[in-house]
Amino acid sequence: MKRYTASLAATCCLIAMSSIAQTPYKIVDQWKLGGTGGWDYLLADGAAHRLYITHNGRVEVVDTATGKAVGAVTGLKSTHGVALDPDGKTGYISDGAGNAVVIFDRSTFAVLATIPAGTNPDGIAYEPTTKTVWAFNGRSNNVSVIDPAKKEVVATIALPGKPEFPQVDGKGSIFVNIEDKNSIVKLDAAGKKAVATWALPGCESPSGMALDSDHSRLFSVCDGNKMPVTDAKTGKQIALATIGAGPDAAGYDAKAQLAFSSNGETGTLSVVDAANGYKTVQTLATKKGARTMAYDATNNRIYLMTAEYGAPAAGSKRPSVLPDTFTVLVVGK
Repeated sequence: MKRYTASLAATCCLIAMSSIAQTPYKIVDQWKLGGTGGWDYLLADGAAHRLYITHNGRVEVVDTATGKAVGAVTGLKSTHGVALDPDGKTGYISDGAGNAVVIFDRSTFAVLATIPAGTNPDGIAYEPTTKTVWAFNGRSNNVSVIDPAKKEVVATIALPGKPEFPQVDGKGSIFVNIEDKNSIVKLDAAGKKAVATWALPGCESPSGMALDSDHSRLFSVCDGNKMPVTDAKTGKQIALATIGAGPDAAGYDAKAQLAFSSNGETGTLSVVDAANGYKTVQTLATKKGARTMAYDATNNRIYLMTAEYGAPAAGSKRPSVLPDTFTVLVVGK
């Protein structure tokens, strides 16, 4: 009887977990922010109910409880990424065209310091064991390690190619996609050095990356509709999931063990079940151009950026972003 009860309980648990994983996502809200020009990465601060959105030469700050803008960090040249200090007081922005990292006050949104970095800093991350900020420079193919207390670069680490989005495991390791080499580099925070380079078979031009720290898995999103899953300890590929076209960002829900890919070309959000064979269990229609996103674990929401497009500007092949159509899509269950 005990065996039957235990078996039945385990089966019920698996069914419940499967149900959680397969409950479909949907667009539950849209927040129109307006403004002009394009955007890059987003970052959710669930505890503070805020969403940071890099938007040309500024970073928009949105209250996720109301969908209303509460302020902006301004005066920059071309923003790409945002990282937050665990102190709850300060944040860090990669200003690509300014070749700098900007420290800002999260209460007033005032710029506190501007620190020269490499050429075109893009991805950025805060590393908690060393209390350093890592800015990945897309054109100089290196990473600037910044001590925010000293407000200076304390190390510059060469990389084998163009870095894209990084992830930090909180235990002293940093991982970053190398876009033009179809690989991942692992870095040691304490030693301030690269310690491994891992190939990404079946991947072309990896951009966004998500991390499952509980199971040591990295999810990269690539051209060619692929999401390679990499063992963060050994560098070996575990799986190669199928996603939508034109991905640029990835996210991960640790509770449901779901990985996400925002696909700008197809205008979809791919949901991959990391607990059951890395199958794509949902393809949600979003909007063409919605290529970057942020996952908020506190409310199980996904935020994607999008806009309306017009004809390309003179001398450009890219469609232009129509003024005042800058919008956040809110995805939930």
